[in-house]
Amino acid sequence: MRLPLSFAALVLSTILLQLSSGTVAPLDALAGIGAGFSTTQIGLLGSAHYLGFFAGCWWTPRLLGSIGPSRAYAAFTALGAIGLLAHTLVNDPYAWAVFRMATGVCVAGCYTVIEAWLQADVTNESRGRAMGIYRVADLGTALVAQLLIGVLDPQSYVSYNLLAMVCCAALLPLTLTTSRPPVMPATPRLEPGLAWRISPLAVAGVLTSALSGASFRMVGPIYGQEVGLSADRIAVFLAAYVAGGAAAQFPVGWLADRYDRRHVLIGLSAAAIAACTATALMSDASPGTIYALAAFFGVTTFPIYSISASHAHDFAESGQRVALSAALMFWFAVGAIAAPYAASVLLGRYGPPALFILIGIGHVGLIVFGLARMQARPTTDDRTPYVYAPRTSFLIGRLLGRFRDR
Repeated sequence: MRLPLSFAALVLSTILLQLSSGTVAPLDALAGIGAGFSTTQIGLLGSAHYLGFFAGCWWTPRLLGSIGPSRAYAAFTALGAIGLLAHTLVNDPYAWAVFRMATGVCVAGCYTVIEAWLQADVTNESRGRAMGIYRVADLGTALVAQLLIGVLDPQSYVSYNLLAMVCCAALLPLTLTTSRPPVMPATPRLEPGLAWRISPLAVAGVLTSALSGASFRMVGPIYGQEVGLSADRIAVFLAAYVAGGAAAQFPVGWLADRYDRRHVLIGLSAAAIAACTATALMSDASPGTIYALAAFFGVTTFPIYSISASHAHDFAESGQRVALSAALMFWFAVGAIAAPYAASVLLGRYGPPALFILIGIGHVGLIVFGLARMQARPTTDDRTPYVYAPRTSFLIGRLLGRFRDR
């Protein structure tokens, strides 16, 4: 129990941060529907979040070097709370987009501080257990955050006040801990072209992962509303996706370590196309069927980022791992900024099935590109272990690098 206790402050901050940030996206979608926002305007909110997230990932390491991690963390949580509380002051989608950029910066900044702290505290012997605790806390809380939509009233300012309180509470564990703040590690150089030079297929996989995940999580509540789900059922619908993705990590990782990762990636995309097709054709199905399809969609799409990252690291040298992880996150952010807006435009014009048709087309493109890459370059026998890769900050590559070098 000593390891969980020693990381209690970091884990508790992660849980509170995820509860706040993971709930605001579907809450915004449902509140926007109630306020009369168009589907395109609601999709813009999701794109604005990822724009703020990317800006925060790039800016935070530079800020930490000048003011220190504790003060930076306090500033970011304050910015996130302000963004949440500002929702209650004005009912304008473009103002809300600015507020969502603030919460995106908050999430990126806070995760950067948490992961810098974790990097400073772990040893080679404790790294595996520490990362296991961290990932379980992050994924488990993401699941709970989706279920909170069934409890919170999107039309009430109290809901945003509660999320702002949780965001502020995330500040307490790190400010009250007796652990010394970490020395900020060197900022990884952002080289988007590095990922393409090492593995074009990994970049395509990361973009497809962004199309799938960002579209579903940001526009999925609109889909649920359009097919007749109530708020509590939309919460289960979103949670089923996260649960399916979490459950898929071990079996998919086992397959990715034993077979050609490109075959696994193409197989998952084929299964994702089947999930998208079934969901598009069964929009009027029972809630239980819709939940099952959401879970299957999570199983087939959630691991794609981690498989793509592992495939890229198979061809990378040890000294390139941190920069490569940052480059892959850059491409994910690019896709995640564009995907919610594009999906909302299509959903507003062609109806609920358009969301999954768009995602299915993206996976068709990944299969075609994957088959072409298999002809262009053979696979390597010197493969790194499969590692679940959270999309949290540019520093996550430092924490996962030693796992890949084993």
